[in-house]
Amino acid sequence: MLNEIRQSKYFLFFVFLFGYAQSIQIRLLVRKTLDWYIFTPEAAVLSFISAGILFFVMHFFMKHWQKSDTFSTGEALKIFSTSMLVYLAVMKLLGLCISLAFNTLERNFNQETLILSTLSETMDTFIYGSFFLAFYYYQKNKRKQKQIDEYNQAFSEAKISQLKSQLNPHFLFNNLNVLDQLINEDQYKASDFLNEFADIYRYVLQVSDKSLISIDEEISFAKKYFNLMQHKYGNAYLLEIQNLNTRGQIIPLTLQLLLENAIQHNLGTEKNPVLITISVDSSLVVSNNTVIKRNTKSTSGRALNNLRQQYALLASTQFEIIHTENEFSVTLPIIP
Repeated sequence: MLNEIRQSKYFLFFVFLFGYAQSIQIRLLVRKTLDWYIFTPEAAVLSFISAGILFFVMHFFMKHWQKSDTFSTGEALKIFSTSMLVYLAVMKLLGLCISLAFNTLERNFNQETLILSTLSETMDTFIYGSFFLAFYYYQKNKRKQKQIDEYNQAFSEAKISQLKSQLNPHFLFNNLNVLDQLINEDQYKASDFLNEFADIYRYVLQVSDKSLISIDEEISFAKKYFNLMQHKYGNAYLLEIQNLNTRGQIIPLTLQLLLENAIQHNLGTEKNPVLITISVDSSLVVSNNTVIKRNTKSTSGRALNNLRQQYALLASTQFEIIHTENEFSVTLPIIP
């Protein structure tokens, strides 16, 4: 209970201030004069104690009767009406004990005083009970929302891990194919390729547990990856980086995947190279001129689709793909 009081200290402070303001207003209306007595806090303290009793009663019935996790009008009315009856009975019992102790039974329990005090306590029940219901359901909704946010976060992280587990084998498989071809063509070039590939894959393993990576790190990795590709293709594919703004983050391996996509789907030659441009400003754009390969195999587009799903989980805006006869470009949102 002490822990709940500590967590609700601002609400209880508000209740006390409300009771204090209410006591000042009533005294001004009754006495019609302004003096020091108007501002004495004993009436507010009494109202606060009475409200505390009401809150205790309502909390008791809420704990034992409320079955649903969400707000239910039927349950709220049942709890409120029962709490009001129990609260009135408790207040009358306390009043009776005090009257007997100070021998003021006739003054405090005559018909007129009893009716007025009962009406006053009923009004207090509606006022303070409404405050408590609003606060209670607000806190409950806040806790529920926190649980939903934690669930969504866990779901997002699990989904991203699942998507990355699909991307990493994709990366490994394609580059082992390149290595296999180089071994047949040039063993020395294959050895250099293998050493650089080991460094690059080490980076892949390091970022596999991260949801986001800085643009600087990702561009640096993209340069190394592209140098790796030039072992096989030479200057058939060119990379140009227009680096105007590197603040912000993107999903790891995004640039590698888009570079790989451009090389896989376009036929570059020394005379007619494929120029891949990475431009970073308010957004990140990866584009290339299209030189479609003849007899190219149809692809599932799984890698780009995986990337789209990851950005859907982490970014407020989605990336955009534009494919024309002469150009293919992907615009990525930069995540703060």
